[in-house]
Amino acid sequence: MHEAVSRISVLASEQRRIQDLEWWSSETIAVVTGGNRGIGFEIVHQLALHGVTVVLTSRETAVGEEAAKFANVMYGLVNNAGVNFNIGKDNSVEFAEMVIQVNYFGTKNMIKALVPLMRPSPAGARIVSVTSRLGRLNSKQNGISNVTVRKQLEDVESLSEEVIDNTVNTFLEQVKEGTWESGGWPQVFTDYSLSKLAVNAYTRLMARIFEERPEGHKIYINCYCPGWVKTAMTGWAGHVLLKMQLDTACSLACLLPDRL
Repeated sequence: MHEAVSRISVLASEQRRIQDLEWWSSETIAVVTGGNRGIGFEIVHQLALHGVTVVLTSRETAVGEEAAKFANVMYGLVNNAGVNFNIGKDNSVEFAEMVIQVNYFGTKNMIKALVPLMRPSPAGARIVSVTSRLGRLNSKQNGISNVTVRKQLEDVESLSEEVIDNTVNTFLEQVKEGTWESGGWPQVFTDYSLSKLAVNAYTRLMARIFEERPEGHKIYINCYCPGWVKTAMTGWAGHVLLKMQLDTACSLACLLPDRL
């Protein structure tokens, strides 16, 4: 109970600090993917409370079409949409194609589609992707044991979209061949972990590219892990409550550039 109260107190303090540094208005528009439930819905709720105009998107066509009407004046994107079909000790790759397509390629395609529509701003536009610590490259228990692949993904200077795409596509080919278990991939929630590892790598790549943009056209991109949150995706087995992990998401979306 004490830890929960302390966490809520920290969250309240963070929200007050963000409000003291407001650079946005009701004309500031953010698109949140997968915003119809769980983490995405709470992020929509919190950004709206801060006075940001939020476009909630889901897989429903009507909602997506409504979001497109606002995209030409947007300042931010929160990539939250994701899927996972393993719970507990399960590690099936039956839906690996869908997991990789939604979690990695879906995130990448949203960024590519919406970056050209982001309005220039002295405070810069923002991209925040919800990822997972399961996607850490060097995790002793769940990292990439293939040294060649790991070094390619670690080298930020030579990292490229092609390298990341080739990594996930190699995994999917091995899934089809039935050889993925000896490929040196993460051993826990393999398809989900790899999809988030790819998002982490793509975030590093885009951060390097965005860094070269001139002042007034900056885009600040980050990713973060909300923890094992109590949502439908975790089968409601998570130990983190929704409202207790939103401080990081809102901070990354709202803080001034020199505080990111």
